[in-house]
Amino acid sequence: MDRADKAVLRLAIGVGLAVLIAYGLALPAPFVVCVMTVLLLCKPGPPIPFVKGSVLALVIGALLLTGVLMVPILENYATTGVLLTGVLLYAVFFAGARSANPLTIILVIAFTVIPVAGVADQALASVLAVALAVGLGTGVFVGGISHALFPDAPVAFPTQSAPARAAPAEANWAALRATLVVLPVFVLALGNPGSYLAAIIKTVTLGQQASSADARTAGRELVGSTFMGAAMAALLWFGLTLRPNLWMLMLWMAAAALWTGARLFGVKSTSLAPSFWSNALVTMLILLGPAIEDSANGKDVYTASAIRVGLFVGVALYAWATVWLLGRLRASRSGETASC
Repeated sequence: MDRADKAVLRLAIGVGLAVLIAYGLALPAPFVVCVMTVLLLCKPGPPIPFVKGSVLALVIGALLLTGVLMVPILENYATTGVLLTGVLLYAVFFAGARSANPLTIILVIAFTVIPVAGVADQALASVLAVALAVGLGTGVFVGGISHALFPDAPVAFPTQSAPARAAPAEANWAALRATLVVLPVFVLALGNPGSYLAAIIKTVTLGQQASSADARTAGRELVGSTFMGAAMAALLWFGLTLRPNLWMLMLWMAAAALWTGARLFGVKSTSLAPSFWSNALVTMLILLGPAIEDSANGKDVYTASAIRVGLFVGVALYAWATVWLLGRLRASRSGETASC
C-alpha cells in the first residue's frame, strides 16, 4: 500500500470519526467539525501532535472570539468596519500566499464568518467560534487516529518538498483576487446574516481557491467544484432518506470522502486539480450539514437547499468573473510595461 492509498483511507476514516463525534455528541454546528477535519487531513505532511493541536485549538478559539470585537464597529461605523475587514483580509491572504500555509482559511473565517454571525446574534458568534475550535481539536484527534492506523513508512530522505512560496508580486495579486472575491459577499451577508451565513463560509473557501487559480482554469475550479459538491450532497441526501440514522450518515460521509480522496491524492487519475476535489468535498459538507439541521427543525429542506445551491453557484460565478477580469488587467499592465 503506497502513501496515496494510505492518505485516502486516512481521509475516509477521519471524516467518518468526525461525523460520529460531531453528530453523535450533538455538538454545535456539527458540519463545521467535519469541515475542519477535511481541511486538516488534506494538509500535506505529518499529523499535528495532539498536545500541540490542543493548544492550537485553544489559541484559534481565542483568535476567533476576537472577531466578535468587529461587531460594534460594523454596526455603528459600517464603512470603516468594511474597509478595515478588507485590509485585514488582504493581509491574511498575502501572508498565506507567502507562507503557503493551508490553515490561512481559519484566520479568514475569524474576520468574516464570526463578525457576520455576531451581527445576527452575539451568542451565535460565540457558539460558532467554539464550534470551529472544537472542530480543529476534533480534526487533530481523528487525524492522529487515522495516521496511527495507516502510518506512512519512514524514509531516509524527504520525498516531498515544502510547498512553494509565492514571490511578493505574485502573492500581491493572489491576495487581491481573494479579497475581492470575499469582501462583496461579506457586505451582502451583513445585510441579511441568516440567509448568507452559509454563503459566506462557501465564499471563504472560494477566496482561498481563487488565490491560486488562473483565468484559464478558474471556471472549472470554482464553478465546477461547486456543482460537484452540490451533486454529491444530493446523492448523500437521497441515500440518507432510505435509512436516516447516525451510522448511515457516518458510512455515507466516509464513502464520499473515500471516492473524493481517491481523486484528490491521485489514486484515480483525473485532469482536475486536487483543490477541485477538496473544495467539492467541503461544499458537500456545507450543503448537507444545514440540510440535516433544517430537517431536524421541521423546515422545508428542498427549498432551503435550492436557495443555498443558487447562492453558492452565484458566488462561484462571481469569483470566476473576478479572477478573469483581474487576469486581463494584469496582462494589459504587463503589456504596457513591456512596451515601455
